[in-house]
Amino acid sequence: MITIPRPDLPTSDLRIDAVYQGGRAGNAGDDPLGPLLQVSNSGGFRYRGSIDALTMVVLTTSLDSADWPDAIDPETGTFTYFGDNRNPGRGLHETPRRGNELLRRAFDLAHGSPAERAQLPPIFAFANVGPCRDVRFLGLVVPGAPGLRPSEDLVAVWKAKQGARFQNYRAIFTILDAGVISRKWLDEVVSGNPVTNAAPKAWKQWILSGTYKPLTAERTVEYRTKAEQLPSDDAGRRLISFLHAYFGDQPHRFEGCAAAISRLALPEVASLDVTRPSRDGGRDAVGRVRLGRGPGAILIDFALEAKCYAPAKSVGVRELSRLISRLRHRQFGVLVTTSFVDRYAYKEIKEDQHPIIIIAAGDIVQLLRDHGLGEISALQKWLVNEFPPTA
Repeated sequence: MITIPRPDLPTSDLRIDAVYQGGRAGNAGDDPLGPLLQVSNSGGFRYRGSIDALTMVVLTTSLDSADWPDAIDPETGTFTYFGDNRNPGRGLHETPRRGNELLRRAFDLAHGSPAERAQLPPIFAFANVGPCRDVRFLGLVVPGAPGLRPSEDLVAVWKAKQGARFQNYRAIFTILDAGVISRKWLDEVVSGNPVTNAAPKAWKQWILSGTYKPLTAERTVEYRTKAEQLPSDDAGRRLISFLHAYFGDQPHRFEGCAAAISRLALPEVASLDVTRPSRDGGRDAVGRVRLGRGPGAILIDFALEAKCYAPAKSVGVRELSRLISRLRHRQFGVLVTTSFVDRYAYKEIKEDQHPIIIIAAGDIVQLLRDHGLGEISALQKWLVNEFPPTA
């Protein structure tokens, strides 16, 4: 990655995925966003001006919160960001830095006319990468995304903490196709004059027409390592261990749970039936995914294989070959496992371009967290209700 040293921050452009160095004194003054963009040195929401007269907004994220899973999808150019009401006791818009109120206003303007979109200040996203408060530039973002209705891009979600329920926003942004943001435009933004010739073309296009031109990055052929497939934190490891133990003595019961997990990963599933163990033909479930909407939609068949393995035990070539051999023409497969796929099996899938979706232990943890099941107590309640223990 390109690294911009701290002395160069006041004159530097913004480059996608470049790292901007903070200081090394060990205090709040180390934050690089102050000298870089003249914003405050703390908080997830940073901005210039008042909430009623903004000239710039900066969103920061760690990208590693289990409860609030901010995330980037490089293939579609979308950025999911959670608001700042992260503890019970306040209303949705009653946060100290008014970050959720900022989100509400930003998305309202984004759904309006060109004149209303022009009132929305440029929004820059950064990830904390450390050490010493270093940040990575994620991109110039605008509210919403192609294909999302206004009711879908900013949603108030319920969370529970210490027995109390509260709401926070889940916001979907588009990272615009602007690989380099010039210092000239940044200086104009700071001065409160963003709509100039120096502004990125994709941003001006969005202001004028509401048309998104996302920064998309096609994935190279890659196979995830064991570490990349398993949970990355202790809480996630405890969660997947609990899930495995729940079905451990009767692993065939995991098939129904795997089907439910696949529905979380594939929201367009139209039907999904768990097969009888004695007649499954190598498939633990068969289903259909709906592509498109309305009368013009089509249904695509898929087969699901479930492997309730201890996290240390891998899914190998033999198990994957079983699923691959059962796929019919124009079908795809889904493997759901509480462990991981070993290197050789994963390599074969990718290099031979088998249409297999891998939902490994780490993916399961993320899906559970995204759907309010990230605590063992919540997961246990869901499991008991949906898959009650048998004698």
